[in-house]
Amino acid sequence: MSVAIVTGSAGLVGAETVRRFAAEGLDVIGIDNDMRAVFFGPDASTAAAGRALQRTVPGYRHVSGDIRDKEAIERLFAELGKSIVTVVHTAGQPSHDWAARDPMMDFTVNAVGTLNLLEATRRHCPDAVFIFTSTNKVYGDRPNGLPLIELDTRWELDPAHPWAVAGIDETMSIDDCLHSLFGASKVAADVLVQEYGRYFGMKTASFRCGCITGPDHAGAKLHGFLAYLARCAVTGTPYTVIGYKGKQVRDNIHAGDLAGAFLHVLVKPRCGEIYNMGGGRHANCSVLEAIELCERLTGRPFAWTYEEASRIGDHIWWISDVGRFQSHYPDWRYEHDLEGMLGDIIEGVASQLQTA
Repeated sequence: MSVAIVTGSAGLVGAETVRRFAAEGLDVIGIDNDMRAVFFGPDASTAAAGRALQRTVPGYRHVSGDIRDKEAIERLFAELGKSIVTVVHTAGQPSHDWAARDPMMDFTVNAVGTLNLLEATRRHCPDAVFIFTSTNKVYGDRPNGLPLIELDTRWELDPAHPWAVAGIDETMSIDDCLHSLFGASKVAADVLVQEYGRYFGMKTASFRCGCITGPDHAGAKLHGFLAYLARCAVTGTPYTVIGYKGKQVRDNIHAGDLAGAFLHVLVKPRCGEIYNMGGGRHANCSVLEAIELCERLTGRPFAWTYEEASRIGDHIWWISDVGRFQSHYPDWRYEHDLEGMLGDIIEGVASQLQTA
């Protein structure tokens, strides 16, 4: 028996990973206790997605556990032992706005929960591949110091800058900048994952992701850029554009493309790796551009207002350079583009509303 443990298994990335890894013949055990509903309210609950996995994925076993519970994690890993071939850690508190409300919970979920999983892996299945969904927020607001040029619908990096063609790479410093409390908790987790790889020789990879999306995303006001935008577009809910004239740029990667990257790491793991991972130059947009695309796809105006004050630590411009990952795994390819992703999300929201 070869087992994959997936934390946050009912979430966007977790559920996609469960399906992908199960399709490869792995027995998948998911750990998820629907904390997303605690963070963002009942509309963001992943409970239904968890039940769907249990109905549709053969051999899937769901554990309603909390990664902060060290003893429970220890018992599960002791039970499975070296049959665990990979741990894909997608659980976490994902909002830098929410983190300021309860810094203790944010840190214990993101940092201590990650440490619990790393230590259980080291003790019971040290040869397992440990994959972590980190965030580009580990770089804090340092990207805002890049030389940006204001265009009609977006901020853009000065063409003379070496990162203008492909995006920001992993050489950007994480020091001497404002991270937000969420960024700080994810830095701690990110560095722990690296250190367990480099210090203990474990097979670890930390994916510093931009915006992750897909039709199954339970988008909320504080997290889930395209998914929440699409929900507002379909329902007519007014949307608030926060700061930077709405020209702030995000890259977007489909959860399926990210789960595909995880599979490549599982097949050919390395120790202590970090990868910037997002839509890159392949799929990126400003908030204004995303609103225009929503209007075009739905065929109706999008209701929005503007709030001048930007969010603390928010990025003005982020596009990931995925070249490091592609150099290690040259067979990996994007399967989804921006318009296709947003169109699928809009269709998914409309379908959910019709069946509600």
